[in-house]
Amino acid sequence: MDGQTLSQTPTFDPIVLARLTGQLGDKATISKLCASLGAAFAEFLPDLFEGELGFEVAVSYAGFEVGRFDELVGGLGGAMALSDCSLRDWCDRFTIICDSPFIITLVENMLGAVSDAVEEPQPRPLSRIELDVAAMIFDRISNVLKMAVSGSNGYEPNVGLAYNAEERKAAEDGTDEAHVGVVNMAVGIGPVLSTFSVVVPQHVLLKSKITVPQAANAPKTRKEWSDQLGEQVRRSKVTLEARIRLESQTLDTVSRLQAGDIIPFKEAGDVRVDVSANGQKLYVCEFGRSGARYTVRVKDTYGSEEDLLQHIIG
Repeated sequence: MDGQTLSQTPTFDPIVLARLTGQLGDKATISKLCASLGAAFAEFLPDLFEGELGFEVAVSYAGFEVGRFDELVGGLGGAMALSDCSLRDWCDRFTIICDSPFIITLVENMLGAVSDAVEEPQPRPLSRIELDVAAMIFDRISNVLKMAVSGSNGYEPNVGLAYNAEERKAAEDGTDEAHVGVVNMAVGIGPVLSTFSVVVPQHVLLKSKITVPQAANAPKTRKEWSDQLGEQVRRSKVTLEARIRLESQTLDTVSRLQAGDIIPFKEAGDVRVDVSANGQKLYVCEFGRSGARYTVRVKDTYGSEEDLLQHIIG
């Protein structure tokens, strides 16, 4: 076969090929499948969240989108949190996406704020603590999804770590090129309206039998889950910074400092140290030493326990 013959060999339109191989469905079919998943979320998540969190969370279906994964997810800004998940015998990779205002408002309510008094927060990347809480929300969403798509299979969803959209890395296995359907959900806590979405490959949706489970099969609410969320916040690690005031120096002196030069502390007695996290002052401490390690001893705080938690999270 010569080069001319090769160049004349017909090639399949990639869209036609995707339809023939079951990777791409028609819009009407994907619309029905996404709406069925949306109905399952809208049916069970409001009662689930209210029973476990202790305050009302409204959830409703907000439509669907279709396209390639990278086109729909790759352009997300840093105000979104994501988790890459899987469910054995159903899907090797589906992704849950949540607007940051939903998680920020959720954390504020967990810390005692009144829903109606909470102002809508500005979208922003979530802190490590807020991502820990987002992961627990993603777990609940994925469990409702499991009931809707997997029937009686006994496998539990594998929920990946929550991360900000700006931290997303392209997949090396080519799954970013997959045709997907996106189930969009509206979420409301008091006056704050936000969204979450579930992104599923179309070839998985097309093979799925989606049912809205009966109430008897709904996730069991657990009184301790609210406490578990609060405990998760309190167990999350934060980076503390200690600032010690030094003796004032002239600009001329500062500009001439060399390695080995010494700058005295401002105080001659107990050395005051301000300890902060996320740029917020938390404690007034004194500088000291324990064995071979330098330490600070807490002398006073900049607020109550609730104030400190709000400062750290915000």
